[in-house]
Amino acid sequence: MLFKDVLGHNHLVSHLQVSAEQGRVPHAQLFVGPSGVGVLPVALEYAAKLLSMNDLDNQNAVIERVRQLQHPDLHFVFPVATTAEVKKHPVSDLFLDSWRSFVAENPYGSLFEWYQHIGIENKQGRIGVDEAQDMVKKLSLKAHQGGYKVMIVWMAEKMNTECANKILKLVEEPPADSVLILIAENDEQIIGTIRSRCQKLNFPLLPQEAIATGLQNKFDLETATAQALAKRAEGDFSKAVHLHLHDGDNVTFERWFLYWVRTAFKAKGNKMAINDLLAWSEEVAASGRETQKQFLAFCTEFFRDAMLINYGAQEIVYYIPESPDFDLHKFAPFIHEGNIQEIIANISSALYHIERNGNPKIIFSDLAISLTRLIHKKAS
Repeated sequence: MLFKDVLGHNHLVSHLQVSAEQGRVPHAQLFVGPSGVGVLPVALEYAAKLLSMNDLDNQNAVIERVRQLQHPDLHFVFPVATTAEVKKHPVSDLFLDSWRSFVAENPYGSLFEWYQHIGIENKQGRIGVDEAQDMVKKLSLKAHQGGYKVMIVWMAEKMNTECANKILKLVEEPPADSVLILIAENDEQIIGTIRSRCQKLNFPLLPQEAIATGLQNKFDLETATAQALAKRAEGDFSKAVHLHLHDGDNVTFERWFLYWVRTAFKAKGNKMAINDLLAWSEEVAASGRETQKQFLAFCTEFFRDAMLINYGAQEIVYYIPESPDFDLHKFAPFIHEGNIQEIIANISSALYHIERNGNPKIIFSDLAISLTRLIHKKAS
C-alpha cells in the first residue's frame, strides 16, 4: 500500500494520490516544511506512486525499488561538500550510498544529521553549479521504463546562485514527463524566479497522535511514554526520536547555556566575568558551524520556555533541564516582554552571521556580552 510509512498529512497524501491518478501532475513542485514533519517521506511515496504508474504489471516491484532509492528513473540532489574521499567538485552522485543509508535509518533526519552522517558537520554543504549540469542531463534522458522521471532536490534552499540560474530553464521548460520536486525548510531562500514557477505545498507540524504512533512502531514504546515524548517534540518526529535516544547534544547545549546565563548575571558587578564570557565564546566557536546553529536554536527554545512559564503558560512547556541545580521556574521571571524580543533578535542576528561564515569568536563574544545587559533589564 502506498503512503503507508508516512506519519500524518492525510489531506496532503490524498491530494497527491488523486492528482497522480487523474494525471494532474505539475512538472515543478515545491514541498515546504521542517525535515522532522516528514516532507521527504511524502515526496518518496509520491515518487513511488508516479513511477509505479509507468509499469502497472509490476507495481509492487517498482514501489520497492523506490523505497530502496534504487529506481533508475528516480534521481536525488542534496547538499554536499568536499571530504577526505571527495576532494573536489562534490556532487550528489558521489554520496549516493551514504544517502541511501541515511534515509533508510531516518527519513525524518535533519540537515545537521545528514552533515554528521557524511562527516562534514564543520562545513557548509551546498548544491553547486556542477550539480546543475547533472540535473539537466538526467532529466533530459529518456525514462528507462517509459513514463515519468522524478528528481527530488532535498534542502533546495542550499542551491547557490550559479546552480539556481542554471536550472531555471529546466524549471521553465521541463523535458516531457519529468517531475522536479524541490524540498525546502525555508523557501524564501530560493530565488524568486524558481519559486514562482513551482506549485507549492506547505507541510504543517505533525499532530501528537501521529508522532506517538510513529515512536511506538519504531521503538516499541509504551503508550504513555510515547505520548509524553510526542508532547515535547512540538510537531517534529525527528525531535521526538532525538529525545528518546537521549542524544548528548542537549546535555552539551544546556551546559553551554547555563554557563552563559550564570556568567552574564555575575558580570553586572564583576568585571572579571567578562573574561569568563570570552572564554565561553571561544569554546562554542571551536565547535562546527552546524553545531553552533543547533545551539542557537536550543537557546531560542530555552528563552521561549522561560517566558511562557513567566506568563503562566506552563502547560505548553515540555523541556525539563538535565542539570539538577537549575530551576527553570526561578529563571523565568528574568525573561519578560521587556527583553525577550531583543534577546531573540540578538540570537537571530548571530545565526544569520554564522550561516554566512562570519567569525564565530566575534559573533559569540558579541552575543555573550549583549546578554549581560539584557538579562538585568526590567519588565515594562
